[in-house]
Order: sequence, then structure tokens, then C-alpha cells
Amino acid sequence: MNMKKWLLTGACIAMLGALSACSNEDSSNSVSPEISSDSQSGDTASSGDPQPSSAGDPTSADPGNSSEKGSSGGKDPTPASSSSDEPIPDTAPPQMGCSEIMYNAAGGSELEWIEIYIAGGMDIDNMQNYLLHLSGAVDYTFPGEPLKKGEYIVVTNDPTTFKETYPTFAGRLFGPWDGGTTVKLANEGDVVNVKIDGEGDVSCAFGNEPPWPSLADGKGRTLVYVGGNAAQPNSWAASKLDKGNPGVGNDEWVTPAAVRINEIMPNIAGDDTAWIELYNTGDQEVDVAGWTIEVKRRKQTLTIKSGAVSTVIPAKGYVVLNAVDNFDEELVVSQQGGEFYLRGSLEGEESSIWVPAGTGTSGVIDLSDGSTAQGPLASATPGAKNSALKMGSVYINEIHYHPKDSDPGEIPFEFMELVNGSDNDIPLYSTNVQKGWKIEGINMEFGSTAVLPAHGMIVLIPEELDMTVAATFGITNWGPDFVRSTYSIPESVQIMTYSGKLSNRSETIAVKEPYAKADSKSAQSGYVYFYIWHDATLYSDKWPDLKEADGLGYSLQRVDTKTMGYEASAWKADVPTLGK
Repeated sequence: MNMKKWLLTGACIAMLGALSACSNEDSSNSVSPEISSDSQSGDTASSGDPQPSSAGDPTSADPGNSSEKGSSGGKDPTPASSSSDEPIPDTAPPQMGCSEIMYNAAGGSELEWIEIYIAGGMDIDNMQNYLLHLSGAVDYTFPGEPLKKGEYIVVTNDPTTFKETYPTFAGRLFGPWDGGTTVKLANEGDVVNVKIDGEGDVSCAFGNEPPWPSLADGKGRTLVYVGGNAAQPNSWAASKLDKGNPGVGNDEWVTPAAVRINEIMPNIAGDDTAWIELYNTGDQEVDVAGWTIEVKRRKQTLTIKSGAVSTVIPAKGYVVLNAVDNFDEELVVSQQGGEFYLRGSLEGEESSIWVPAGTGTSGVIDLSDGSTAQGPLASATPGAKNSALKMGSVYINEIHYHPKDSDPGEIPFEFMELVNGSDNDIPLYSTNVQKGWKIEGINMEFGSTAVLPAHGMIVLIPEELDMTVAATFGITNWGPDFVRSTYSIPESVQIMTYSGKLSNRSETIAVKEPYAKADSKSAQSGYVYFYIWHDATLYSDKWPDLKEADGLGYSLQRVDTKTMGYEASAWKADVPTLGK
């Protein structure tokens, strides 16, 4: 027990430095939001960081991953950029899709590649005529060649190594992408945008932290698209074949576990309070005796044993395993959080969760579209359906992700709004950690003097305006001053810029406050950072009742701030209210 207390409290003191030892109180927040954590390999997070509070694992209901397909299933022909109940006729404009991604090859290989295809609509007679290109994680413009439905083409950073690795590859290979082998897909995650002239583009996320499959993270497998929204982790699974199957399509994937990690309680002040709740999403009971739990941050793997409670989980049922009685050694869940993996006896039979830091529970909630989201929970519910995700003090108020760029009466540029829902001014820079708050998804980090007043608002706009938009509307003096004067934004509303770009399809956006840091040899900055999550959303152009926000002049506007903004019901589509 003394060793456990040292791990929990001693490590906490080392992590927090000048912060109060293991306290989750923050004087800047009247709501006292749940502490959350997030680690990044450097100062700048990847734009598609999916892990905490992100759509979840492939065991959830999903149109492209039905129980009939299982491990022999292939890619769902439904494009990720349209609803599954809206088939696209052959005469419609082409709709693109990502079908397979190798972002972290085994054995230290530098080889990376992306497989794309036409997911619906007509053939492409000339890829340059359609301006087919990749952007986001990598950039590449395809040449003036045709692309027909049913063909899967591959673009890579290193064509020579690719041909050596896949000597029987018979498809069309393109590359290297811009920058060649010097430009890498970030192992921690990012978004690949497959762009085309018109409305047929798609945003495809990937990542190496929960709930993404660990087999695709340097263990020889690829990520295979299994259907649904390609920006969500539950739309991807690990390939069944080693090294994947580039240029073929309809690949087999590894079936994930039917049982998922559903809720976790950390140890409190070294006491034996930790527990893990498992939930069986399947239609058959499952005995998890002999399954393992990996606590990645502590490099510890525990085996579930039969003991004080039954290890047989009924269909759609729960079991709660306590820290002492149900494992071959005591489970320690640090208040600093971390990555947890549940694994069965079969290869790839896995469920995982990123546990935020704090003294409350964290878990998974089911969303109305069949996906899931992870994060800190408003209350503990062992053995029952989880509560809602807990909100912090700063929330996303409005997202104009796909502006209508043809009508001078519309707002032709993207923007976001943040609102301080508390009664206190909130500094957006942590002097204890020497780090600014950040907005995941748009590469935004606040400076040392940024403050969001009580119930105040900040408007976020791109640093640079799209050249086509600038030319169409004759905008030559782009910036905060232009936006304020043109749209009559009150002086009390701050206007700041970000370097990223909102996807026209789907993207995870999160508001994150630095909480602590630790030394890290692998991080470019020398530190790994841990964050409070205040709010997050994975907006989507597939939300059926919010289509007017997808290039038709409307924006997404928040109508529910009781929980994080993952559900479409938390938003409405309406005329933009920039800075109002």
C-alpha cells in the first residue's frame, strides 16, 4: 500500500510542480470542471487528435460494421461523406473516400501510404479536371489521369520502398507526396482530406491512442475503413492481413471485442477505491476471466480472475471489477489518467479508453448516431448506463465550418466562437505550466496575455483568407480589424486568429486547458502536457437536420450546454451571428 501511495501522490507532486498537490480545484473556473488529461509529443497538437472525448470503438452500432460481416467484412460502399440511407446515383458528381491508411509501419520502417477510391457517383475522366488532391496531414495533387469506380489507388511518401514491400502490387501507385519521406503522418493522429472540385471531398481521421486499434500502431497492420463517418474512430479497424492489402479494396479487418471498457474510477488518495466497469455490447454472454487489462502509462498488464463477482457478462449487461479482488495483482488507476486496453484471447479482440485525470469517473457514452464518445462523466454509475459527459466553463458557441462563397450577402469565411459560461474572468494561459490553452482541430494556442472575461466571447477566424474567396469578394485587408468593422462586432468581443482550417465534412474540435506537465525525452518541447477538457464536438455534415450549415450559408449554433457538444441535438442551423 505504501508503494501505491507513492505512485499516486509522489508522481502527482512531480507532475504538478507549482500546482497544488493533486487538487482538481481551479480558481479561474467557478464551475470547477472535471480535470482531464492529454499528452502530446511536442508543443503543437495534431489537427485530428481523436483520443479523449472522441467518437469511439468499432463495437458500437455502425452501418458498415454489422455482426454479419465480422472479421471477414469488407469496406462499406457507402461514402463517408453522405448518409448511409441516401444512395448516390451513378450520374451524380463523384464522392471520394479513404479506404486504407498505413500511418506507422512495423520495424521502424518509414513507409506510409493512403488508399483512396470513388465511393459513389460517376467516374472521373481526368483527375486534374476535378482538382483531386490530398490536404491536411499531407499534400499531394493527382495527375491528369482517369479514375473509375471500383479502382483503389495508392499515394505514398516513398514509391521505391513501397514496391519493395509489396512486390505483387498491381494497382496504380502515386507519389511521393509533397516533401516525400521527410513529411510524415503523425503517429499520434491527424486528418487526411481527400479534396475534389465540388462537394465530393471527405475527411479521414487516424490515430494511435484509444479508441484507435493498437494493431495499426507500429505492429504491422493498417487502418481499414469499415463504414460510417470517416472522421470517427469507430469507422476504422485494424487490417486482418499483415502490412494491409493496398490497391485491392474490400479488405478484411480484425473484429474488435464485443465487451468494452465502459467506466473507470481512479484511486483516491491511495485508497482501494479504483474499479473498472465492463459492458457487453453483443447479443451473447461473455466470460472475461483470463482477459487482460493493460495500464499503458505504468507498463503494467493485469489478468482478470474469477473472484468476488462473476466474470460472465450477460448480453447488454455490466460487470464491475474492483482493484483488489478481481485481478492477479492490484489495479492502480492514477488520478493523472492514462490509456487502458482490455484484450481477449483472440488477436485484435480489444477495447480501449483514454482516462482523463481527476478524482471522478470517466467513461463512454453512446450517441444517437450509433457511435460513442469518451470523457469525464458528470457522476459515477457503476453497473448502470453512464451519465452525460461533464462540461467545463468555456464552451463552443458557434461553428461556421462550410461558408457559402458565392453570395455577397453571406459570410464567406469560416469562424468559431468561444463563450465563458462562468461568473469569473478566465486566463487562457497557465503560468504554472507555462502553456496556453488550445483549440484542438484548428491548431490554435492562446498567448500569455489572453483572458476570456466572465460571460464573454472570443471570435476565432483564420490567419489567412482563402485566395479564391479574397478575389471573389475583393477582400485585400483581411484580419480582425476588417472583420470587426465589416460585421459591426462590439469592442467587448475579442477577435483572434488560428492557423488551421475547419473541415467541410467532419472534425473533432476540443477546448483544452493546460493542467500539468512532465519531462519527456520523446517530445520536441521536452515536456508532455496534460489538459482539462472543457468542451468538445465532432461536428458532421451528415447530421440530417443541420444540412443548411453545410455550404448553404448557415452556421452551427449551440442550443444545449449541459454536456459536451457531440450530439446533433446540441446544435441548430441558423443564419450566422458573428460576434453577437
